[in-house]
Parts: sequence; C-alpha cells; structure tokens
Amino acid sequence: MSHEGIRFVPKQEQERTDQESQPLSRLAVKPEKVRVLMTEGKGLEIDWADGHKSAWSFAWLREACPCATCVEERKADGRKPGQPKPQPAQLLPVYTPPAKPASAHPVGRYAIQFNWLDGHSGGIYSWEYLRRVCQCPECAGAEAKCAEAKGEQKNA
Repeated sequence: MSHEGIRFVPKQEQERTDQESQPLSRLAVKPEKVRVLMTEGKGLEIDWADGHKSAWSFAWLREACPCATCVEERKADGRKPGQPKPQPAQLLPVYTPPAKPASAHPVGRYAIQFNWLDGHSGGIYSWEYLRRVCQCPECAGAEAKCAEAKGEQKNA
C-alpha cells in the first residue's frame, strides 16, 4: 500500500487553513474603489462594498505575492505573507531599491496584477486574497486576538 500524497498537518496549520477557508460575504470581497498610488510610491488602497477600507504598502504587497513560487518560498522560510526575507549578515549593507510596480492592471473582475520593477509579474492578487490579508488595525487586531485564543487553547 502506497502512502504517497498523504501529508500529516499539524493542528495549528489545520486551524489556520480552516479559518482561511471560511467564506467571506460577497460585499466583503467586492471593491467599490481601488487606488494604486504609484506616483506617490505608497501602495494600494481599496474601499470595499461593505464599508471596510484596506491599505497595503508596495513593499508588503511584493513580499505577499500570491504566485506559486513565492508562496512555496515563504513556506520553506516559515514566513507569513508580507513578511520580508531574512537578510544575510554583511559587512556593508547593499542598497536595494524599494519595491515598486512598473504597472498594474485588472484581471477580469476578480483581481489585480502588478508588474514589479524587479521583473516579477506572476502574482495575481484576487480581491478575496487581499481582503483576507488586510493590514488595517481592526483586522490586525482580530488576527492577534485569534492567535492569542489559539495559544490559550493550546496551553489549556
């Protein structure tokens, strides 16, 4: 009997997957207004149909690229979306230009895609993905509370 393809998932990872698979309301993933602030070099802002507002910096978005290559690289490093790559120790720091897209364009009615100045353009940022990784204080606070509750459950 072959067990290829069977993967045992730690409980924490399964709980996170379960939370990520919870459906969002239609209004929660419908953008009313999308602003790509390229001239200012700031990032992306979205006003959602349910009244919520989200904003991400370009640096965060580049590190949260949802393409398969970037997702696998983050998993291998144990990083969350938006978390920068660990930098090797160097005698002299090497300047790296800030992440900025050369262009951005809609993908159908469900996503946005950036063509980054570093040549990367594989990531399609769906509205659902962006709403799930919202960086506003309200959502960040909810994620922290959820992590706290999971820690308490684990210690109990």
